[in-house]
Amino acid sequence: MNRPMSAFTVVNENGIALVSLDLPNEPVNKVNVAVIREFAELLERLRSDGTVRAVVLRSGKPENFIAGADIEEFTRLETRDAAEALSQSGQDLTNRVETFPKPIVVAIHGACLGAGYELALACHWRVATDHRKTQIGLPEVQLGLIPGAGGCNRLPRLIGARAALDIILAGKSERPQKALKLGMVDEVVPESILKQVAVAAAERLARDGIPRRGGRRRGAADALLDGTPMGRQLVYRMARKRVLKKTGGHYPAPLAALEVVRIGLDQGMTEGLRAEHTRFGQLAVSPVSRKLVQIFFATTALKKDDGIAPGLEVPSLDVRRLGIVGSGFMGAAIAGTAVLNAAVEARLKDAELARVGRGLKTASAILDERLKRRRLTRPEHQRLTALLSGTVDYSGFTRADLVIEAVFEDLDVKRKVLAEVEAEIRPEAIFATNTSTIPIRDIAAAARYPARVVGMHFFSPVEKMPLLEVIPTGATDSRTIVTAVRFGRKMGKIVIVVRDQPGFWVNRILSPYLTEAATLLHEGVPIEVIDRAMTRFGFPVGPIALLDEVGFDVAHQGATVMQAAFGDRLAPSIAITTLLADGRLGRKNGRGFYIYHEGHKSGVDDRIYRLIGVKPLEGFSPDDVQQRLVYAMLNEAAMARGEAVVRNARDGDVGAIYGIGFPPFRGGPLRMIDELGAAKVVDTLRQLATAHGPRFAPTPALLEMAASGGRYYPPRDAH
Repeated sequence: MNRPMSAFTVVNENGIALVSLDLPNEPVNKVNVAVIREFAELLERLRSDGTVRAVVLRSGKPENFIAGADIEEFTRLETRDAAEALSQSGQDLTNRVETFPKPIVVAIHGACLGAGYELALACHWRVATDHRKTQIGLPEVQLGLIPGAGGCNRLPRLIGARAALDIILAGKSERPQKALKLGMVDEVVPESILKQVAVAAAERLARDGIPRRGGRRRGAADALLDGTPMGRQLVYRMARKRVLKKTGGHYPAPLAALEVVRIGLDQGMTEGLRAEHTRFGQLAVSPVSRKLVQIFFATTALKKDDGIAPGLEVPSLDVRRLGIVGSGFMGAAIAGTAVLNAAVEARLKDAELARVGRGLKTASAILDERLKRRRLTRPEHQRLTALLSGTVDYSGFTRADLVIEAVFEDLDVKRKVLAEVEAEIRPEAIFATNTSTIPIRDIAAAARYPARVVGMHFFSPVEKMPLLEVIPTGATDSRTIVTAVRFGRKMGKIVIVVRDQPGFWVNRILSPYLTEAATLLHEGVPIEVIDRAMTRFGFPVGPIALLDEVGFDVAHQGATVMQAAFGDRLAPSIAITTLLADGRLGRKNGRGFYIYHEGHKSGVDDRIYRLIGVKPLEGFSPDDVQQRLVYAMLNEAAMARGEAVVRNARDGDVGAIYGIGFPPFRGGPLRMIDELGAAKVVDTLRQLATAHGPRFAPTPALLEMAASGGRYYPPRDAH
């Protein structure tokens, strides 16, 4: 019987045990049951080894300390008791570390997250590198969980309740300098001297003794709010209020974490740890956590998916120089984001020098904001800013590896730009069009190099929205697809490859949702009732507020394209047409459905009702509003998936969540259909069709699923 490979190696250097964790056959270190068991046994050997005076715990991976717990183990948890036991095993290990009689110093380089940071918290001294890949935090709530290996109890004791709740309740991670300022780590040093500094700290602690747990220096406000029972009660109330405002009560993990922190600080560590593993056990098998874990695995899988048939090995073009035609808001944001995340040269082109200047200013502002937040150092900021340039002609474009067109959403204009660009760039360079609705094949109809043309649909604001749709035509070659996908990931995007149809995936399923919202408005449903119903459902903003954000001109142009492809059920809204005629564009010119003062929304503009000839009525049920809007989207999602607009349900749900903010705790529109059952969805759509018209008639794909009992995901993936 083969003995499993060890995850730990130990080297004794003059009484300092250098313990390296290098999980076999894994790209990153993770905490799993086997690691916990082996480390516990190792600690017992080090305890009894008289030649060891102190321990330095470090990673054997070059760019990662410990990325967190092994999420695969969570998926195998069947019961609450099993989940509690897993949490308790983590707590037992960190308790052993904390009470170990010899000093343990942790040397952190790369990701130190979740269970990795919980282990670091239990150590007696923490040294981190100042490298940009080093990040430290407790992101568990993003998976519907709470820190379950002592993190909810140790971090508040280390840095105070307010600072700890800010990290735990939001699932935040911090850069090294911010972590040092907060007291999350004790030293920050260059990577080149990490080992030396950690060993020196171990020598010092072995000589002088293990210091009392401290943390950052507390001011008067900290002493009052964190250090007194009355102050902490205020902190808890404020934190709960913020959580409910942000989550709408749909996500139980932040509230559970708040409860555990309160119990731990008010009733002591023993009760705090008991509450921690109890609540962890409840959450780990909850529907919300299951869905968030499924989304985690889906996005992780997409990071390795190049958008072509599995098994194909296709080299991509190494994009080092990016050309962008159109220096408006989208083009400039693409340039700034590409420079920030991919560190490529980006050259903006527009017809007028003034526009180019404004574009460069917008792109630079993305870098400036990171500098202000200390996400970039000043030298990094200067180096990246120097990668931006602009032109009113195509000078420099012969050196471009990829050119992205980001001009107005007009087919003739986009064709003209393609012809101009192809006359300038090298034959092997790639042309990508950033269009939200126009089929790529129509833009590429007269292309000189059709195999090198692809769609790259970014979402606004580019620097914040995580999704990118890559849209190949029938003529696009594999190298172009792979290059677009990989460059999108390099820009920090979650990338899905979608079929070349009008609206692609995200705008295709969004169109009937927005159209139905306009229909409700014309029926007299007040704007705030529509929007509130959908934010309560879990969307970040309601559909009417979303129209303000998108812009009435963009929404109208997109609806025109969708109407041409899919008929009058997706025709432009009369309300939008009327408001455009009144000079309203939405938030971009401060005149939309809502009133804006200096960019901030302050309430509904009641003049809208008079302009579109509607009198707002009372008595509409929010449940009815939700049902009409949600089922319009579910039906369209089923139709589009039936047409293979997305390659699989995974891509469709990830696209909906990251592209339009479909509530993550609901898993996505296709998973929601599975959860409701296709037969029930069909029955509801038939009722809606009877009450409101044939636009709600169930799509043939849904009818077939209902008849056969089919699903988008295998049953085992639902748990």
